[in-house]
Amino acid sequence: MKKLYLFDFDGTLTYKDTMFLYLQFYNEKKYFWNFLKHIPLFILVKLHLANAKKVKKSFISSILKGEREEKINRVSQDFAEKFYPKIIRENALEFIENIDKENTESYLITASLDIWVKPFAEKMGMKLLATEARFENGIFTGHFKTRNNNGKEKVNRIKKEIEGKKYDKIIAFGDTSGDLPMLSLAHESHYRFFH
Repeated sequence: MKKLYLFDFDGTLTYKDTMFLYLQFYNEKKYFWNFLKHIPLFILVKLHLANAKKVKKSFISSILKGEREEKINRVSQDFAEKFYPKIIRENALEFIENIDKENTESYLITASLDIWVKPFAEKMGMKLLATEARFENGIFTGHFKTRNNNGKEKVNRIKKEIEGKKYDKIIAFGDTSGDLPMLSLAHESHYRFFH
């Protein structure tokens, strides 16, 4: 029986949101000042009065724009070394470790940026579908190469990725409304399964 596992990352497999954790890890001083500047925008997002994608992009850009890809990748590896498996829910880790790798494909599907999630996907033996950072001449532009990988976009990316492949069972795991389209795509879906 060929299975496809689809895992959301932040909150589903992790105890905390990795974007804030990573950006603070990358440059604590810069993070602190830019976080303070963005507080009014974060509040507006919570109240559904501001575009979450734009605020996310603005915050990430305020810390990483202009940074060299080589440095970002190095810090991302250090970040994963420090926080894996610490921030992964124990029962999620146990579940992933017991997946029959021979008859299964596993994907990490996340709205977070590929730059800091990639090392985690590698450690868990999963393929990654994330929001992708745009680099030009080895420098981060502050923009995304793909759409924000959330909601219906998760389904679009999954369908494109698995086109032509056949699975007996698709099993999905998520923890927010942004995961609902992905959960509805699966034969078996689990909401906050590891909580």
